[in-house]
This record gives sequence, C-alpha cells and structure tokens, in this order.
Amino acid sequence: MCLGSPMISSVERDEPAHPEKEREEMRLRLRKIAGQLNAIDRMLLDDRDCAEILMQLVSARRGIKSLSEKLIHSHMQHCIEHARNQSEAKTKLRELLTVLERYVE
Repeated sequence: MCLGSPMISSVERDEPAHPEKEREEMRLRLRKIAGQLNAIDRMLLDDRDCAEILMQLVSARRGIKSLSEKLIHSHMQHCIEHARNQSEAKTKLRELLTVLERYVE
C-alpha cells in the first residue's frame, strides 16, 4: 500500500507494509466518507436545502483530509522509516514529496 509503489499483494511481500489494525481503521474511515457522499447524493435527489448539503460536503472533505493525513503519516512511518536501504528510503521520500505537491494544490 506504500504510495507510488507497484501494486504488490501482501502475499508477494515478506510482510504487509502496514499493520492490519491500521489498514482496517483507514478502511473504516473510508466507509464513513462513502456513507457521507451517498447521503449527499440522496440530499441532492431530494432537493434538500443548499446550506445543509454544503455542510455535509464540508464534513466529507474533512473526513478525506483526515484520512489523507493518516495515510501520509503511515507512509512516512512504515514505508520510508522501514525501507530496506537508504536508496529505497530516498526513492519513497521523493514519491511522497511528489504526492504532497499535488495534495496542496
């Protein structure tokens, strides 16, 4: 799951890049965000008040931001700090910087 890494299943690695508990917490956050987005879709379908819809969009955006920050922290901790060697760590750090440049746009 490391950012920028080729898609390699955990079966092909010696061990998962991220602890299972952490992955499940991130998946739970994602399901909550998906639920918020589905609720927004229903609100639009029901022609609900714009201010209510906007508040739900703000909430969903905060959820995405929170999940993004958690994943960035996790990437730094599990993918960069625990890289196999310094060269791999530098590569993963450059990948993270590329993603962060896009994140702040």
